[in-house]
Amino acid sequence: MPDPAIFNYFGVPGYSLLWLLTLISFLVFGRQVTRHVRVLAHARAENRWDQIGKRIGLVVTNVLGQRRLFDEPLIGAAHFVIFWAFVLYATTFFWSLFRGLVPAMAIPYPDEVAWIATSVQVIGVLAVVALCVAAVRRYIFTPVSLERSWDAAIILLLIALVLLSSLAGAGFRALAATEGESSRSVGGFLGGLFAYLGVSPAHAPTLYLAAWWIHMITVLGFLAYLPYSKHLHLLASPFSVFFASLQPSKMPPASEGASRLEEFTWRELFSGLACAECGRCDRACPSFDCGDPLSPKQLIHHVKELVLTLDSVSSHGKTFLGDVVRPEDIWACTTCASCMDRCPVFNEHIPLVMEMRRKLVSEGQVPPGLPEALNNLARYGNSFGQSERKRAVWTQSLGFKPKDARKETVQWLWYLGEYACYHPGLQSITRSLARTLYAAKVDYGIVYESERNSGNDVRRVGEEGLFELLRQKNTAMLQQAHFDGLFTTDPHVYNTFKNEYPELNHGRHPIRHYTELLATLFDHGELKAARKLPYRVTYHDPCYLGRYNGVYDAPRRVLQAIGVELAEMPRSRRQSFCCGGGGGRIWMEEAGQAHSRPSESRVREAASLDGVRYLVVTCPKDYVMFTDALKTTGLEGKLLVKDIAELVEEAVAA
Repeated sequence: MPDPAIFNYFGVPGYSLLWLLTLISFLVFGRQVTRHVRVLAHARAENRWDQIGKRIGLVVTNVLGQRRLFDEPLIGAAHFVIFWAFVLYATTFFWSLFRGLVPAMAIPYPDEVAWIATSVQVIGVLAVVALCVAAVRRYIFTPVSLERSWDAAIILLLIALVLLSSLAGAGFRALAATEGESSRSVGGFLGGLFAYLGVSPAHAPTLYLAAWWIHMITVLGFLAYLPYSKHLHLLASPFSVFFASLQPSKMPPASEGASRLEEFTWRELFSGLACAECGRCDRACPSFDCGDPLSPKQLIHHVKELVLTLDSVSSHGKTFLGDVVRPEDIWACTTCASCMDRCPVFNEHIPLVMEMRRKLVSEGQVPPGLPEALNNLARYGNSFGQSERKRAVWTQSLGFKPKDARKETVQWLWYLGEYACYHPGLQSITRSLARTLYAAKVDYGIVYESERNSGNDVRRVGEEGLFELLRQKNTAMLQQAHFDGLFTTDPHVYNTFKNEYPELNHGRHPIRHYTELLATLFDHGELKAARKLPYRVTYHDPCYLGRYNGVYDAPRRVLQAIGVELAEMPRSRRQSFCCGGGGGRIWMEEAGQAHSRPSESRVREAASLDGVRYLVVTCPKDYVMFTDALKTTGLEGKLLVKDIAELVEEAVAA
């Protein structure tokens, strides 16, 4: 076969043309990549170089293994094939490029090495099939928030041309081979097909050269186009995964908020460059699903535009936060973390939301309902505006007095959370749990009026100063109490004590959710079901217990111990659908733009299961949101919301 790099084309050796095209491609590519790096350098600093071993593990699992892509199995498998075809084809391309640029090097082209040529041909065929699956999905069976854009079409066509030109070259090479190639190989099969179609072996060398040059020019053009296209994520996503947060449940460090490019951190802005625009975040978002103005994908897209335009929105009379990203978009977020959990490139939507919420709070741009809640929290330590002395009113009809952990040592300090104390519909549930623990002889106590809101949702509405005040007061109080371990009724308390109270924890005071404590009591025989409950139930995984902290099994172990039949909802565990009350949303007035509420969508999902009597919850806010949703959906009487503590008391009572 003729050597493409030495062969003369109109009197010009091939390597000269290849050098020219390569320099142009690399210069165009390098110019844009350098520009991106320069823009990110203007952003706030953020250290993402810690725990290198864990970061490499993330890359192996989620870049090489494509784990999150398989949340949607069919396209996940197709993307897996396309990704590895990209890796193999990129390797052989640069091999061919080096060989072509320096033809004096005594090394073969990759298609002259039998096992490499066979591997490239096989994965090339698989990738063509996978590409067809991707194209049909995008343009015929289009999922929500996956765009039928021209940019996507160009990328699909370029990838197809890269694959087909390589396969065609293998076929022409086989057709021209003097000793022939096995018809069982892909190249041999294609060579036979070309012969059947009337292609002469005498013309095969010329056609091989044409296919080789089409392949090389296409890849060089692709390389030059890549940093200007939506498929920049092919380059950025491995770095996005490597620099991912190793503690996604933690909030970004305290700041004054952000609305301009230089006020965000470089990692927050990098999410825009890494975004694949696949729409998985939108499809997981409860606010987007129910018609609220928030689109996590569009939020990241706007960040990308901010990076690409060097904040030129300001020169056009627009502000990024206010005109491009609207306050109502930012306030619609429930901070459930579904978007971040589903994102295959580990983009960080919630830190962006938090930075902008902090800025809005500092400017006094908060939605109705929130100022009253924040004022109550600052004055009384709870959003209900109730006196601290009323926090333990629920204990008065117990028949016994829980220990006061401020005055005597207890094994477990029960930090209830304000909803379990103050909400009238939840006080009976709190008493159920208190009686069950008392009967099991659990040594526990409370801190009565000294308890305050933990600040989890205060921080997530952007009121960093108030959060710090609550944290200081709670930490000081808890350090004076006498206990070995903490447990709480509220996943929001659980999350913030576990992840955002470093002075309290550091291994000294392990924090448990009450379902973890109940599961342990059942496991050790300290709690026993007097009878098995004959109910068919479904269970809702709270965002701050499950997705944020990975507690999925403990509640299910409790349900198993009391004998109920558990029917899982389609969206469960990691894919659980938010109740809509997180991130301070429970304090905000409804804006009226949504066609429904997340809680309504969730109770309809629960009610659709055959024979299910109870929707079981393990979060006070879930109970409030779902009981209200039963009324607005007309499902009241058809489905009941039950806290798991109520079922446990029923099962263990003699």
